[in-house]
Amino acid sequence: MDLQDQLKNLFPDHVPEPSEEKEEQSDIWLQDDPIICKYEKRKGKPITILEGYNGAAEDFKKLAKDLKTQLSVGGSFKDDKIIIQGDYRDKIMAILKEKGFNVKRVGG
Repeated sequence: MDLQDQLKNLFPDHVPEPSEEKEEQSDIWLQDDPIICKYEKRKGKPITILEGYNGAAEDFKKLAKDLKTQLSVGGSFKDDKIIIQGDYRDKIMAILKEKGFNVKRVGG
């Protein structure tokens, strides 16, 4: 017995509203030029840097927060660059391509 059946048993008079399919329409501006995804080591620790976004800075900050949340890692947004702690180039590129961005891998 799934949740829908349990709800029907508890509320037999309720008529469910038609569910609308939510498309993953991002409110972040997509650009034509690729976002550069590169790997560096700073003070012996690996970091992934994303740069080359030419939209609004607020959209890039939202993207940084979303990436950090999905990857469960730390990072920051400085000088129009997203800095993610660790080497997550492949995962970040997959997430960005899923969102509709064009991504270019640089170095290594």
